[in-house]
Amino acid sequence: MAGQAMAGPVFEEFAGNAGARWAFVADRVMGGLSSGEAQIIGSGPEAVLRLTGTVSTDNNGGFIQARRRFSDPWPDATEGLDLRVRGNGATYHVFLKTPDLSRVWYSYRATFVAPSDWQEIRLPLADFEPSHDAMPQSFAASDVRSIAIVAYGADFEADVSIDRIGLY
Repeated sequence: MAGQAMAGPVFEEFAGNAGARWAFVADRVMGGLSSGEAQIIGSGPEAVLRLTGTVSTDNNGGFIQARRRFSDPWPDATEGLDLRVRGNGATYHVFLKTPDLSRVWYSYRATFVAPSDWQEIRLPLADFEPSHDAMPQSFAASDVRSIAIVAYGADFEADVSIDRIGLY
């Protein structure tokens, strides 16, 4: 059930004007063939972000994502993210970006499986790995300026919903 309380401060509950905060991006920006959409379904405490579509690795593609950029820093003491998710049993990713990354495709990444029933997923920041060796190997929570929920890296039908992102 959407809207249940989590431990720690809430970063995003998808209420209000969440559709303006989150953008859909697909590999088509680089010639890939993936397609889909990110929608805010419901309203108020029942609002969820739902990412659906077809991920295709054809033509050097392989991702769809819902991304939020922000300027207010997370507290330095943040140890990780709490996400309430459900989906189709596939593996998904959270990509975090900091301003010092020298390439647009660089990010810090962690994975999770989206079960068919709502489940809380904890992702310690220490478990986020740099996507490329040329990146700094670690980051401060207060430097994060972008978060994305991503279907990535394989041919599959994506269907994942998030009802809350918290910090702990």
